[in-house]
Amino acid sequence: MSNDAAGRQTRFIVLLAALVALGPLSVDGYLPGLPDLAGDLRAGAAATQLTITACLAGLAIGQLIAGPLSDAYGRRRPLLAGLALYTIASALCAVAPDIRTLVGLRLVQGIGGAFSIVIANAMVRDRTSGTRTARLFSALTLITGLAPVFAPVLGGQLLRVTAWPGIFVSLAVLGAVMLAASAAGLPETRSASASRRPLPAVFGQLLGDRVFTGYVLANGLVFAAMFAYISGSPFVLQEIHGLSPQQYSAVFAVNAAGLIAAARTSGRLVARAGARLLLLAGLLGATAGGTTVLGAVLTRAPLPVLLIGLFILVSSVGLVMPNAAAQALADHGGHAGSAAALLGFSQFVFGAALAPLAGAGGATDALPMGIIVAVLPALALLALGALTRPKPGERTRGPAPQGPAGHRRPRRHTDRGRAGIQ
Repeated sequence: MSNDAAGRQTRFIVLLAALVALGPLSVDGYLPGLPDLAGDLRAGAAATQLTITACLAGLAIGQLIAGPLSDAYGRRRPLLAGLALYTIASALCAVAPDIRTLVGLRLVQGIGGAFSIVIANAMVRDRTSGTRTARLFSALTLITGLAPVFAPVLGGQLLRVTAWPGIFVSLAVLGAVMLAASAAGLPETRSASASRRPLPAVFGQLLGDRVFTGYVLANGLVFAAMFAYISGSPFVLQEIHGLSPQQYSAVFAVNAAGLIAAARTSGRLVARAGARLLLLAGLLGATAGGTTVLGAVLTRAPLPVLLIGLFILVSSVGLVMPNAAAQALADHGGHAGSAAALLGFSQFVFGAALAPLAGAGGATDALPMGIIVAVLPALALLALGALTRPKPGERTRGPAPQGPAGHRRPRRHTDRGRAGIQ
């Protein structure tokens, strides 16, 4: 690869990483300003929390809109439209007169941010195949792991020089920069010859593919287990085990570092071990970690045992997410936007629906969190085995080698293990 081509590839990856980070930054970046926001808008804690829920709902719904649009009209135009919507909504959040208006604007902001996430993932599938896809998804998973950790830190630093509206102004500026950078630096990656089927038919085809569904379920269930850890661990570790906020933050950072290290390891090993094997290792690790957490809760084991289980659980997500995404999109290059939309939508839906159950015990009982983080990875492992394993006499489809524009080229072998995800 020439220096010029390598430079273009690096800029392409950096832009995709920034697009993926936009969603987590939008959710978590303003969290340090929530108390001041509630006071200024005369809102209660529950109403203020709705601003988070609205953004998450927008990120989920927006992916179902963005994916099919990008399949039908190309990647660039929907991406630029979504970024424009995000930028405008972020700016309006800064001048929202009341909490109801802010909740509505946060929903719109989430929808706009969802375009950047799903189309970035679709572009990965457009431009790569096989191990290169899994390797690039591993790089994007690093951003997914880093952004939620550093977003509140960045927000807190901004509050040193501005009030909470300044955070939304900063997000609007970031959206405008991403809009300009994407318009100037991101080419159209969708093949002009790709089919344009009606939306119900596309989603029906995807959901009717048991292999795709198996990877989506495996990914979504493990992601929900991580959400359960995020929502339940503050109470379990601080209220039950007596950690200070600073100690809890240190535990959170260590676990995030484990996720990032696992994602980096996945990117380095995928060419030799294969994405499916790494995905299986991640699911086994998540199941072992969740089982350790449940065992520690049931036996009232010392805190280090619980922390080890949580570390294994969260770190394993760094193996699951990139490889599940690569496997799920492998056979659906012609509808990569819609496939990426369902993959991302399932994460937010499963997380929103199942993670709150981890707090069912309140601040005095860790058992609900232990059950959730143990059961969900086990179900993910079961889904992978039941739905993605070939039936007797059946040959599974593998991703054909493809060029930059997404055109498939002939190959000799059709077996997934021999043809492609290595």
